Amino acid sequence: MKSFFITGTDTEVGKTYITSLLLKLLAHHKKYAFGFKPIAAGAEEAFGQLVNVDAITLMEAATVHGKYEQVNPFCFAPPIAPHIAAERADVQVSVTGLSAAYQDVLTLNPDYLLTEGAGGWALPINEKEFLYDWVAAESLPVILVVGMKLGCLNHAMLTAESIKAKGINLVGWVANQVDPDMLEYEANLQTLKSKLDCPLLAVAPYSDDKPKLQLRSALLELFDLPSSS
Repeated sequence: MKSFFITGTDTEVGKTYITSLLLKLLAHHKKYAFGFKPIAAGAEEAFGQLVNVDAITLMEAATVHGKYEQVNPFCFAPPIAPHIAAERADVQVSVTGLSAAYQDVLTLNPDYLLTEGAGGWALPINEKEFLYDWVAAESLPVILVVGMKLGCLNHAMLTAESIKAKGINLVGWVANQVDPDMLEYEANLQTLKSKLDCPLLAVAPYSDDKPKLQLRSALLELFDLPSSS
């Protein structure tokens, strides 16, 4: 099984969008893939339970299906920092609890398991632990989604530096053009390619039409997919 953790340079940079496109890519190649969203804040009541739209998006893109509680074990109604939402709901989120949920997902036997983080990289889950503590505990390789907008150079390089400082394997990054009017988009893209010490895996150009992902050979190699794709 191949398992990856997908983080972002900030909130609202398209982690769910990119994760769903990667799941669809794997589905296209007839791979058994599961999308895991362990923590989500911002949900509404449906079918007698709280559900998060990002988690639903991953469920729809996946080829391995589980219960909603397996896709998104920690779900909170208010769209606020998850550790604050958990405290308000009197729920304990911890590295141990996340690992238990992760082990439950593994019983579904996916070939690929894509775990989407919440917010940015340095996300507190309680008073003492961060989500990256769990990523480190499970030794998950990380894919970084860079929201291409003003400030992305700083955000991307600081995030990459933090990931590597914690001894976690940053296997590559995806450029997601969230701002269609970004000045010097190509120049910024080239700067990131030269400054980030990991390969560019794909580019998601801004589009009002059908979502698309421009693949790079590094992604195909990472996912063990044929180059003819």
